[in-house]
Amino acid sequence: MTGFKRGLGRQSLAAGMAALFVSLFLLWSCESLGDTVSIGAQVANALGVIPAETADFISTSGQAISRAAEEITPEQEYYIGRAVGANILSRYKIWQGNDSLVKYLNEICMVIVINSPRPEIYNGYHVAILDSTEINAFATPGGHIFITRGLLACADSEDSLAAVIAHEIGHIQLQHSIKAIKNNRITSAIMTTASSAARNLGNDELKELADIMDESVNEIVTTLIDRGYSQEQEFDADTAAMSLLAAAGYDPAGIISMLRQLERNLRNQTGGLTKTHPTPARRIERAQDTVLKFKVPDTRSYRTARYRQITG
Repeated sequence: MTGFKRGLGRQSLAAGMAALFVSLFLLWSCESLGDTVSIGAQVANALGVIPAETADFISTSGQAISRAAEEITPEQEYYIGRAVGANILSRYKIWQGNDSLVKYLNEICMVIVINSPRPEIYNGYHVAILDSTEINAFATPGGHIFITRGLLACADSEDSLAAVIAHEIGHIQLQHSIKAIKNNRITSAIMTTASSAARNLGNDELKELADIMDESVNEIVTTLIDRGYSQEQEFDADTAAMSLLAAAGYDPAGIISMLRQLERNLRNQTGGLTKTHPTPARRIERAQDTVLKFKVPDTRSYRTARYRQITG
């Protein structure tokens, strides 16, 4: 019984140190966290507060959390985006039925991004059309924008097309995918650390913990395609889209026009945007309050002939 109590006390101490570690995470910067936790654990061991294996565990876990919180570079962002793009293209095929339309969409995209707060990213912005009647669109962290034929069919003007593209650019420039990755990496590492401390993991498991984030990033990003962003992030992307449209000379109300088209066309769809986005009605309500902030000359008539010529 004494041995059992001693072991239980040791586990409680380890769990307590894990809780302390989580507190340190909240107090120190991401850059210094790993070193701070490691030094603290070694000092605690030197004072006889915790055994050497617990100190090693906490040090290793501290480095794992620190690495999970590191800033993702533009190059890493691009390669994460490529992984997401590959996943999308395992589910959908690229549509190559109209090269002029693809070129047109990319030109609209360039007009928007060149007037945006983040005109340059690691490998640029690229738009492709997915061969699907589903009404949907995706944007990867690396600047890949995918729009289905079903969604394109809902647009009735160049400004509506620009609104779709601007919304996806909004997700990219607001780094919604990257923020979700960071949050999941950090949360996963904290939860794993706190729950594992009381179990006295072995060296192989400690190494697995230290590497867990590197191995799971692609999987985490892929899940974004299925569950979508939060509703607030979708609203934020709409607001960003209106700002981007106005800066590029497009009508910011183009997003409201597009949402009204979606409201009519999504009634019989159960997947796609219906699964991952707030209802068009809610988005229209939010957008109507914001669009009044933008004053842009009405130049839509100049784009009408071009839109009709290319879309047929």
